[in-house]
Parts: sequence; C-alpha cells; structure tokens
Amino acid sequence: MVSRRDLLKLGGMSVAAHAALPLLKTNAAEAQTPKRGGVFRIRGEDATTGFDPHLFANHHRISTNLSFTHSRLVKVKAGPSVTPGTLPLEGDLAESWTQPNDRTYVFKLRKGVRWHPKPPVNGRELTADDVKYTYERFLSIKGNPNRSALGHVEKIEALDRYTVRFALSEPFGWFLDYLANTVMWIVPREAVQQFGDLKRPEACIGTGPWMLERYEPNVRLIFVRNRNYFLPGLPYADGVEVTVDEDPSSRLSAWIAGKYDFAPEYGQCVRRLDLDVAKGRKPGLKTQEFVVLFSGITMMKLDREPFRDVRVRRALAQTSNWKEILESNAWSQGHGVPNPAVPAALKEWAIPIDQLTPEGRRLYDRNVPEAKRLLAQAGFPSGLKLPVEATLGWSPDYVDQL
Repeated sequence: MVSRRDLLKLGGMSVAAHAALPLLKTNAAEAQTPKRGGVFRIRGEDATTGFDPHLFANHHRISTNLSFTHSRLVKVKAGPSVTPGTLPLEGDLAESWTQPNDRTYVFKLRKGVRWHPKPPVNGRELTADDVKYTYERFLSIKGNPNRSALGHVEKIEALDRYTVRFALSEPFGWFLDYLANTVMWIVPREAVQQFGDLKRPEACIGTGPWMLERYEPNVRLIFVRNRNYFLPGLPYADGVEVTVDEDPSSRLSAWIAGKYDFAPEYGQCVRRLDLDVAKGRKPGLKTQEFVVLFSGITMMKLDREPFRDVRVRRALAQTSNWKEILESNAWSQGHGVPNPAVPAALKEWAIPIDQLTPEGRRLYDRNVPEAKRLLAQAGFPSGLKLPVEATLGWSPDYVDQL
C-alpha cells in the first residue's frame, strides 16, 4: 500500500517548477458579539459569464456572488476557529450524511429550507428532488467545464422528500470535498424551465442568506437579507454591496478611503506591495499573514507541437525562475513559497519541495544548460519562440510577470 505522503512525493515529479504561492496579509476582524443590521461593502468580481453555476469556467468571477445567494449539500467550514490552510467540512443543506459502503453516500436534508420568495419558485420548500435535479443537470448539460468533478457519479436517487443517495462507479475519496466546491450550488428546476438557463440575474434564485436585488453590469451587485434563511438569526447583515473595480490602484485607494469594509484584492487580501501604505493610512489596521490558495501557473496545449515532446515541456519548466517571481510579484515581495503537486496553502496535504524525491526536487531547480540540452535533443538547438496567451485571472499582477 502506498501512503498518502509517498503518493504526494511521487506526484511532485510531474509538476512544473514555476508555480508559486505568495504570502499576504488580510484584515482580521475584532472578536465581538455580532449585531443585526448594516451592509457589507466589498470589492468583488463582475459576473461576466452570467449566474449559471453549471455554465462557467472562470468560477472566481461568480463564485463569491453565488455564495451569498445559494447553498450546497456540504461546505467548507468558516470562522475564527478554522486554521488557514485546512478545509474542514460541515453540512450546508445536508443535516447529516452516511457512507454505507465505499461507493455510496446518503444525505439527510434539513427540513423547512425554502427557496427565495421570487417567481417562478416563490419560496417553496427545497426537497431531495431539487438536489437530484441539480446534479443530473450538472452532469448532462452541454458546456459544463466542471462536469468531471462529479464524473464518478453513476446514479442519484431521491429516496424520500428529505433523503438523497449517490452511487459512484468506483471509490473516490475526494467526493465530499468536491461537493463542497463553489460550482456545486443547488438550483431550482422552475427557473431553468422559465429562463432556459440561469445566466440572467432574474434566474439567480437560491436558498442562501441573501438575495440578488440589483445587478449593474461592470458596476455593482446589490444583495438583500433573506428573512427566510434556514439558519435561525442569520444573516446578521441586512445586505451586501459588491463593487466591480478591475484596477489594483483604484480599489486600493477606495479601500483606504473607507469605501470597502474588507481589503480590496481577491479573498479580501491586500498586496504586500501596498501594505506599508495601508498601515500608514489606516492606523490600528489588524492583519493576519497566511499562504493563499491561488497563484500563477503556465499550461501547455499537449495536442499541439512542440508540446507533445516531453523534452520541450521539461526544458520550459527548467528555464522558469520561481524565486524571481516571488521576489518581484506585488503579492509576495519575496515572502512566498513555491507550490509542489498540491498547493502549499493546503497544509494537511502539501509536501514541501525539500521533502520530495530527488527526481521531484530537480523539477524545481532552474537549470538553463539542461534546458538547452533537452531542446537540442528535441530538434531545437537554437531555441524556439512560442506565443503566450494570458488572462488577468486573480489580478493583473500575474500578467505583469510576462
């Protein structure tokens, strides 16, 4: 039997060396008794591809927005008791669950959960049929880029009004973690039937703590409190206002001026490059430092030349300089760490590079002479030029590295 640690050491051998994860700082809220009322104001992302959780690839653009309005069977636990880098699970719509065998999961749903009081659902109770419908749609709708996340699901059954059973084609240890992913929101059949899909804001109907009240494309999203939310007394805030601002300097200035209640970068963080300015302008600012679960990454299209040749891919990896990226990136400024096969932020699973096998460690060492040798073997003794397609992703700072 191969242990989890040995498995990850082997996995590290196939990962390019340039993936790096910076350290940043973020606001840490004062520990105090919550009070009802007020509006959370955050800098967020525009729903550029619409609000359908089964029809988008750039999930960070809408996952935060849908977290206000929708629910999942299970979710990653949040709060001050959770150690950054760990991902403990807890029930969301599921009150409990069991695993009768290694290919079967049975979920008991909370009773009395209601959809938002919006047409065409009009606040009816959520049932096991809604869960069954959601995940069958997830698996069958054309164009879902995340379908493989539930690729092991063979059958979904609503055993009664509040019980759902999943049968897998084979054991899959990550199944619960995948159900907690931010693409797994439960959706109402009636909205799909009326609108055709769930891209438009009118179809943004869930069972979450807030409801989408207004959407101004590329400007803001306004959410209001769901008075029928299934957790008693929650949410505390009467609303959430998400402002769209794609410029790092602009959103930093807005945060410093008091426009936002949380730091302005993705994950409510502040870039290390901006930290001294923020502390100088916001006396008493409280921060917490942690490794974030995102980074820059390079992918190669293996169905095209010259990337079909493993020597070319290894050569490109060995010319990458992750140390230089960490030194210059606005988020890390020399304080980050590189990613092994599993991101370094996932403390429970990640194996530090210095603990990898010798073969794995070599993949993270910059070695230009070896890269030239590999390219020459592959038929490129004078090197090669390649086009690069880039996305702003989490921040334009990663594109700046190009």
